Amino acid sequence: MSISVYRLKPAFVALLRPFARGLVAAGVTANQVTAAACLLSILYAVLLASFPAAALLWGGLPVWLFLRMAFNALDGIMAREHQQKSRLGALLNEMGDVVADAALFAPLALLPGISTAAVVAVVWLALLTEFAGLLGVLIGASRRYDGPCGKSDRALLLGLAGLLLALPLPEGWNAGHILTAGLCLCAALMLRTVYNRLRAALEETTA
Repeated sequence: MSISVYRLKPAFVALLRPFARGLVAAGVTANQVTAAACLLSILYAVLLASFPAAALLWGGLPVWLFLRMAFNALDGIMAREHQQKSRLGALLNEMGDVVADAALFAPLALLPGISTAAVVAVVWLALLTEFAGLLGVLIGASRRYDGPCGKSDRALLLGLAGLLLALPLPEGWNAGHILTAGLCLCAALMLRTVYNRLRAALEETTA
């Protein structure tokens, strides 16, 4: 697997295991956690779209993205380690990720100076990236999570965008131009990710 924030997941999971045990003891299911993460992401995206000039909301975006990653890790722990795996859960997990990504990136298109085409490209390529990861299963390989721009990496880049919009910039800096360049970089990294995932799936099945 290439370099990716995803490689930090094992350590993150270890920290969350006690919380997962507490949720299970309280009667919460993995599917409920998955659905909550997606619905809350959509709600946050609606707030950003409704108040695109609110620096406080953009500043809070990295916090929500971190919590969303925690939700996603928790549902995985609960499914694997507390016998809550289900076909519905697998569907919710995959659909929830792409819907939440699309929802949270979309409000950037409402900001002045940011290329709408770049936002659309990132949303579309995020979907294509996850689709490429799932194609491995279709040919008998594992679900691929190769980087350099998987779900966790996109969350990191989006969180940095939120901070950029929340903090005052030095004179002469244009947030719109910086973010458009960042979106183009994100799109290029996702194209590489699609290639890496497809190649890794083929190599896995021919090894």
